[in-house]
Amino acid sequence: MIQFEGVNKWYGDYHALQGIDATVARGEVVVVCGPSGSGKSTLIRTVNRLEEIQQGRILFDGQDVHAPSLDINKFRSRVGFVFQSFNLFPHLSVADNIMLAPTLVLGRGKAPARERAQQLLARVGLAAKADAYPGQLSGGQQQRVAIARALAMDPPAMLFDEPTSALDPEMVGEVLQVMKSLAREGMTMICVTHEMGFAREVADRVLFMDHGRIVETGTPSGFFEHPQSERAQRFLADLRSH
Repeated sequence: MIQFEGVNKWYGDYHALQGIDATVARGEVVVVCGPSGSGKSTLIRTVNRLEEIQQGRILFDGQDVHAPSLDINKFRSRVGFVFQSFNLFPHLSVADNIMLAPTLVLGRGKAPARERAQQLLARVGLAAKADAYPGQLSGGQQQRVAIARALAMDPPAMLFDEPTSALDPEMVGEVLQVMKSLAREGMTMICVTHEMGFAREVADRVLFMDHGRIVETGTPSGFFEHPQSERAQRFLADLRSH
């Protein structure tokens, strides 16, 4: 579904991604972890071209993401993206936030878009909040609305960039619960996260990054119980000591 082939990215002299080769199969859940500044968020943001790359290529469902001829808005409508900060429009109700892209980009009528928004809100446990405004919701609720908004475009894959790191600890579980249900339904997902319990329980594979490289890749049980690289061993030891 998603393929990285020799991907390199620089910010000036800083080599942020160094020769990334990786694949994500259809229906697979891949968790990307690693220390701060290792390139995790940069990597996930190259998939829908929020970040450009200078070398290599990225294929999404067989399409070259960085091809000059790509219709970027049409392409992005097929890749759900959930940010660290929820990025909801504060002046629109919850339902209108979810309906905006389907009506503008897909040309759906208001009534079917509203019905779909209501279904998605029920799915993320917020059926009663359709007419509320983002400012009236907790952080965890706002992030669940952001997930519903991404799902409204019926994307074949979802990208999560540290979706729980801006949340208070008691709200993290409610967002992870929604992500777990998506994984169970077979959604293709790449998740950048520090939630190692989620990685262990839900991921099919874990990619460990350091200094812009994928240092290690493996199953959750293999990675957490027998990390191969010294860097991954140190990272996990630090996590456990916290």
